[in-house]
Amino acid sequence: MNTSVGPLSAGERPFGVYLHVPFCSVRCGYCDFNTYTADELGEGATRASYADTAILEIDLAREVVGDRRVDTVFVGGGTPTQLPAGDLVRMLSAIDHRFGLADGAEVTTEANPDSVTPESLAALRAGGFNRISFGMQSAVPHVLATLDRTHDPEGVPDAVRWAREAGFEQVSVDLIYGTPGESLDDWRTTLEQAIALEPDHVSAYALIVEDGTALARQVRRGELVMPDEDETADKYLLADDLLTAAGLGWYELSNWATSEAGHCRHNIGYWNSDDWFGIGPGAHSHLSGERWWNVKHPAAYAQRLTAGESPRHDGETIDAPTAQVERIMLMTRLRSGLSMAELAPEALAKIPELARRGMLIEHEDRLVLTRDGRLLADAVVRELVP
Repeated sequence: MNTSVGPLSAGERPFGVYLHVPFCSVRCGYCDFNTYTADELGEGATRASYADTAILEIDLAREVVGDRRVDTVFVGGGTPTQLPAGDLVRMLSAIDHRFGLADGAEVTTEANPDSVTPESLAALRAGGFNRISFGMQSAVPHVLATLDRTHDPEGVPDAVRWAREAGFEQVSVDLIYGTPGESLDDWRTTLEQAIALEPDHVSAYALIVEDGTALARQVRRGELVMPDEDETADKYLLADDLLTAAGLGWYELSNWATSEAGHCRHNIGYWNSDDWFGIGPGAHSHLSGERWWNVKHPAAYAQRLTAGESPRHDGETIDAPTAQVERIMLMTRLRSGLSMAELAPEALAKIPELARRGMLIEHEDRLVLTRDGRLLADAVVRELVP
């Protein structure tokens, strides 16, 4: 097989594998991810054949990366649990057989609450998955309808309970705030119901209008009105208040967990610019300062791999100035903060004023955002980048 990327040095950084499953039952109006419903795909890109195709790229990944243990696996999408549990387990087994999972590896799959059963969750857990992230998004029916989400919010507690009964070590729920028509009380209801599930981890993201989506067209036509910045900030603060009171501490701008064990180690690898290999159409990879991405369409992806070719579409080498800017952007998002030693003198000179404005604090030799600073994180980063 033509890899088009030669073997790269392993280095000392953690190594993760991201596995993209591009299938969804319905295309949500706000989503710009590389996902497809069944009627959008032709021959050669079916759900039935997807696991076999992805395993071909896992073989390729072994040629590219060489001998390296996998610390984290994250299966995302799309809706990975649109595939049979056996297919997800088979792809995970291929990763384990080609590389080997490190002791204590974190293995996550995303799931929609209505795409799992007690039996499928038990099969996933028996097959090696130990963390699951449910796309709850909202507990309010009219908000879910605006987002084109199809699950019944009353079914979410069942899905979480089944995951617990199956033995998943970590259960996360994903939430979205700032949907057109969502009131502060609606958001409070969602948070309270999410907390009642007793998750180990909660992600809460502000809804972003992405160009080219159905949501963007509705907003442009005036059919939906996005909330203003003050309302969005109020919802973030409410999330932080309620989640903190429930024992979930923030560790990244949009992520809270009950303990360090609940942190998503795979995502931390992204924020730390560690190494990862992306499997699947449109998946991105990063190894030793090189970044590349695959062709987007599942049919083109499958055609290349079955022909013995790499699905790589394009890539770039990350130069030192770009790496520094990205590190400042990413590390500033974390509660652990950014080392002051990584900042240029002109950025260091701005720290007293940012501290005076209540945007950040100095903790030992690191800069950590305050709660007000989290609301204006992008503006703080602009002050700190070269």
